[in-house]
Amino acid sequence: MSSPIKVTDASFQSDVLSAAKPVLVDFWAEWCGPCRMIAPALDELSAELGDKVTFAKINIDENPTTPQKYGVRGIPTMMIFSQGQVAATKVGALPKSKIKEWIESSI
Repeated sequence: MSSPIKVTDASFQSDVLSAAKPVLVDFWAEWCGPCRMIAPALDELSAELGDKVTFAKINIDENPTTPQKYGVRGIPTMMIFSQGQVAATKVGALPKSKIKEWIESSI
């Protein structure tokens, strides 16, 4: 079972932008209730869809540069990166089924 990788400002280029397959990045923070609410769904989806998409998490408090660069204003924000570009963005907590639909329609 694959679980989301932890990404930092320093590793974002290599872990996300240079990745061979699409990467879903979850921008989150410890204090964010909705972020904690969707975390189990993302863990489960990582196990289900891990062969098609890499799941990554970046803590916006510990890594302020990357969220600022991509205009993250509210969390949770999920972005799918493909070939170094933002392919899709979702802001806010969603049920697991909606997150899965969004991922599958975006990759």
